[in-house]
Amino acid sequence: MSMKALAIAATGMSAQQTNLDVIANNIANINTTGFKRAKAEFTDLLYETVRSQGVSEQAGLGLVPEGAKLGLGVRLAAIRDVHLQGALDSTGNPFDLAINGSGYFQVTGPNGDTLYTRDGAFNLNAERQLVTLNGYLVEPAITIPEDATKVTVNESGIVYAYVDGQAAATQVGQIALSNFANEAGLEPLGDNLFRETEASGSAVNGVPASDNFGKLNQGYLESSNVDAIREITEMISAQRAYEMNSKVIKAADEMSSTVTQGMR
Repeated sequence: MSMKALAIAATGMSAQQTNLDVIANNIANINTTGFKRAKAEFTDLLYETVRSQGVSEQAGLGLVPEGAKLGLGVRLAAIRDVHLQGALDSTGNPFDLAINGSGYFQVTGPNGDTLYTRDGAFNLNAERQLVTLNGYLVEPAITIPEDATKVTVNESGIVYAYVDGQAAATQVGQIALSNFANEAGLEPLGDNLFRETEASGSAVNGVPASDNFGKLNQGYLESSNVDAIREITEMISAQRAYEMNSKVIKAADEMSSTVTQGMR
């Protein structure tokens, strides 16, 4: 029995180590624009049946109301990104855009594929096209005129440029957003980018402030949704659980030593 306890407690220690790794990554990204905290999800392992319930032990006897099934530990089931809204921080930069609500910006990845992000820290490249901090083009492409003196983006994502000598603003583009049936199914790629997967479902494209899409806020960035107090609390909980599993291993080892010494 003690050998089973060793193996079971070992799975518990491994699970809490993974839990701590996830918490550490959350804390490390507490100031990352648009970052979504992750949560480790666990599930119990298979059970060893010592005595089955719902069957008769002997002919003529009643059914056993409760069986005896011994659990064999725990395993990692998923690391789920929690896609909750982060706070909006004012930056004053006209090319900083925050989504207040659901949706992702569309950008062209290095291989020409469409990627998705909540990080709206945009700027202009040498061709005056709107790009991410890594130089990836925002989709659909938006080019700001060279003689533009002011650029505004309304809640619906329409981009206007003001040019000297013209009283009225000129529309130069439209920011598009994408939604997914299962945001947790998106594949995180780093650099605040996500890729569509079969689990996430195909992107549903639209414009801000319409249907189920959030509004845009110009001059703002979405902060990480990591709560420092919550992460510290969960870190302490993971540490305590790790220590308890460690004590189980120590107790099982001592019991095994006691049996071994008694047989000598």
